[in-house]
Amino acid sequence: MHQPFSLPAANRVNTHRQAYALLLLGVVFLFIAWMGILNPYALGVLLFGLGMLGVAPLNPGRYLSAGWLTTSLGVATFLMFRNYIPASQVLTAHLLAIGLGLLGISWMAHRGYTSRGEVTPGLFVVGVGVIEFLQAAHLTPSPLVPFALSLWLPGSGLFVLGLVALMTSGSISINAKHNQAETHVHSGKAPLDPAKDCIRP
Repeated sequence: MHQPFSLPAANRVNTHRQAYALLLLGVVFLFIAWMGILNPYALGVLLFGLGMLGVAPLNPGRYLSAGWLTTSLGVATFLMFRNYIPASQVLTAHLLAIGLGLLGISWMAHRGYTSRGEVTPGLFVVGVGVIEFLQAAHLTPSPLVPFALSLWLPGSGLFVLGLVALMTSGSISINAKHNQAETHVHSGKAPLDPAKDCIRP
């Protein structure tokens, strides 16, 4: 018995599960932030990265590289604001964190977990650099740093990512079926009908 649409269906299910897990984590972190628990400990960036890493196994193509890079920066940020890293070594710590993050992403691409031409890590690093520049120039809103360090960041960030994953899961499944149909056409075969295919011996 052939099951030509089993792989797209499995991907769609995993994407939905990942989206629901992100939404759940977002709600949990938002509740903890509203309660005022852990907000003073500069864990926002770190927990945001760990949240993405936690749901990445459901669909490694999404959020794995961004989660790893965010977690690396989160560790440096936590150590910096807890005064484990002197102020003179802040830039060095961030460079080491970004380097370790990019090395991890390179390993993921080598293992096939992410695509080799992915631009997300580069855009992420550029975004961090822009924020650091604006903060040094005192051009960022005053609530930005407390928000990024508190659990409001992972709560709102993971919740938004969950909504985005839900909204894009339908288009991903449609594109997968379309690509599969094109593969059959280019190979000289007509796309199989799952209903007819199931009754074949």
